[in-house]
Amino acid sequence: MTDDITDDVTGDAPDGVTYGLHAPSLEVLAELVAAGDVVVLSGAGLSTESGIPDYRGKTGRSRPADPMTYQTFTGSVAARRRYWARSHLGWRHIARAEPNAGHHAVAALQDRGLVAGIITQNVDGLHQAAGAREVIELHGSLDRVRCLGCGQRTPRRMLDERLHAANRDWHGQAGVINPDGDAVISDDHVETFAVVDCHTCGGVLKPDVIFFGENVPRPRVDECYDLTGRAGLLLVLGSSLTVMSGYRFVRHAAENGIPIVIINQGPTRGDSDARMALDAPLGRALTSLVSRLDPKAGL
Repeated sequence: MTDDITDDVTGDAPDGVTYGLHAPSLEVLAELVAAGDVVVLSGAGLSTESGIPDYRGKTGRSRPADPMTYQTFTGSVAARRRYWARSHLGWRHIARAEPNAGHHAVAALQDRGLVAGIITQNVDGLHQAAGAREVIELHGSLDRVRCLGCGQRTPRRMLDERLHAANRDWHGQAGVINPDGDAVISDDHVETFAVVDCHTCGGVLKPDVIFFGENVPRPRVDECYDLTGRAGLLLVLGSSLTVMSGYRFVRHAAENGIPIVIINQGPTRGDSDARMALDAPLGRALTSLVSRLDPKAGL
């Protein structure tokens, strides 16, 4: 069990986060969660303690964000070579990551019957690795690859083996790792990287994730709306909610009178919609929450 975080904070956080209508007390949070039917909406901030950086939080502020767009990827052979060269190195970092205390706390809340569903904007699979079930991967997963020609989905490890075989003499070195598994490498190494196509139809291979400029499949969006609309509480974890893809579910909850609690390090787009916004490390806050709900439990 970790040391409890302070639960008497009032007013504004140093970086300007407004705490909504109530003081961000763990006691108040525990009461809300204890009522059950909690829907979790998680973002990259939940995985930073696993060594995966985020885009806009504290680990993302020192890095220029230059994510691949769907239009660029599909429209340029050079862009696909750049993506796969960088991802070939960066994906290994994501694949080695282990779930942290925050992921385990969410799984524990689900085991106790308090969490009705999990929507994650993350593509790292760490919720499932911690034991969570029926996770809706809003933006897909880096662990799969999809052919844009025949639509076949295959495990990422199979592509990794094929890329390794096609680039036995390639010696790219990863610099900064981005949250989507994109590693910063030199242009010289990009230009000498060999890309492989679908082994079934010869089509273009793409990670089974949603790129910027690409739409989340409508059935997946509708499933998230339905889940959020039936929630007793929407608990947002580690997301700045800057992108509408996730923020729309906060708006949906607010429009339906569903209470919203946000735990994040830094301000979020949804703070004005939240009943309570707590600026705190995710692992520590969630472990403390589980301990308050079940003092005999240990994570």
